[in-house]
Amino acid sequence: MERRLFVQIPFLAFASSLISRARGVNIERSSKGIKVEAGKDRFQEELHIMGGKFCCVISAKDTAGDFCAYDTTRDEKGGPAFHLHHDQDEWFYVSKGEFIAQVGEDKFNLLPGDSLFAPRKIPHAFAKVNEGEAQMLVLFQPAGQMEDFFKEMAKLGNNIPKDQEIKLKELWRSHGMEIVGSPLKF
Repeated sequence: MERRLFVQIPFLAFASSLISRARGVNIERSSKGIKVEAGKDRFQEELHIMGGKFCCVISAKDTAGDFCAYDTTRDEKGGPAFHLHHDQDEWFYVSKGEFIAQVGEDKFNLLPGDSLFAPRKIPHAFAKVNEGEAQMLVLFQPAGQMEDFFKEMAKLGNNIPKDQEIKLKELWRSHGMEIVGSPLKF
């Protein structure tokens, strides 16, 4: 390894920790196992967003900002506007119900046991399409501002906003995402 690079590594690590602190992310990883009971939130909060309940099951505070995960139980059909994350990859795992999804130009039907990866900077969306309840685990890597985003979305109520692609653009932009189209049609 070149000496110059070797000397720069500690400075880069220090700068990264300062950035994490400035963003409010705990830079120390949890050193203990964390159990979250089925249907419960990591912090005993229930966030009702766009026709569903979002429970944080792994927090950015647990992973030093590396990732966070939400268990979502959805009653209403539909989903978010076509959007992209500038800095996060997103992974979906369906445990109940049926969803459709689009990542870039590719469209998918998702059933229980299916998972889907949506890379950062690639537009994507999903929609619940079955009658009754559906459930999906969603993971964001790195966590970024997703926990704050969901808390802000919960303040808007549980209904899926009409014209969300117009009404919610600024909220999404302020959390590192960009709405680029309408929700999926089904």
